[in-house]
Amino acid sequence: MSQRKSSTQPSERQNAMVQHKAEALHQYQDTEGHFSLVRLGLLLCSPSNVFFLPSYSRNFRLADLVTIMNGVCGSFSVFSSAHYLLTGDIDYLWSALALPLAGLMFDFFDGKVARWRKSSSMLGQELDSLADLISFGVAPSLLAFAVGLRTYLDTVVLTGFICCGLARLARFNATVALVPKDAGGKAKYFEGLPIPSSLALVSVLAYWTKNGWIEGQQGLPLGTVTLWGEAGGRGELHVVSVVGALWAAAMVSKTLRVPKP
Repeated sequence: MSQRKSSTQPSERQNAMVQHKAEALHQYQDTEGHFSLVRLGLLLCSPSNVFFLPSYSRNFRLADLVTIMNGVCGSFSVFSSAHYLLTGDIDYLWSALALPLAGLMFDFFDGKVARWRKSSSMLGQELDSLADLISFGVAPSLLAFAVGLRTYLDTVVLTGFICCGLARLARFNATVALVPKDAGGKAKYFEGLPIPSSLALVSVLAYWTKNGWIEGQQGLPLGTVTLWGEAGGRGELHVVSVVGALWAAAMVSKTLRVPKP
């Protein structure tokens, strides 16, 4: 009798796992309440077409469109930084500095839209993380490179900053269900610095740009130190890069808990 009971327990656990996976997959396949530019375009052309659209063209919600705009802002910031490096036109640099802030606005409103529409999905969560990585990880790092953090060790620090942001977002997605919630179901704190906090560093870069403390003008504050080799070689590092390294470490910290507003 005991052997029969023990043999049924694993099968029950397996059935529960299969059901959980099916529910998770259903969040990607569910199209109820979803918004699609393809669907909207066909609806404007011919209202009857909307009933014949395949499900894969309707798997994005309205909140996801707002999230994508966050990624658009980050991408434009990256290209604006590249244009500045090619042309030296300071207007491109100011555009690159402003666009991550616009991305933060979209990052804020996508949650508002999701609550307004009473819809959320795993797809939206993953999309939000990818957009955040572009706007608050890649774009600020390229901005720092554009204003003057261009030595070999500077780029090592900036690469580490992006990777720490990536790790922080992945950990958030994997552990968000384990963080204590308040009565409204909202997480009580962030584990490690949230990646949008990198906008504080972007604001510092904007201040330096305003005062001309960038490469090609007065140069970055505090200058450089040479850890090994000759000045100008691979061992040269801007002192302010240390701030970026510490910020990256704070993002992946497990002990730092930042209360949510």
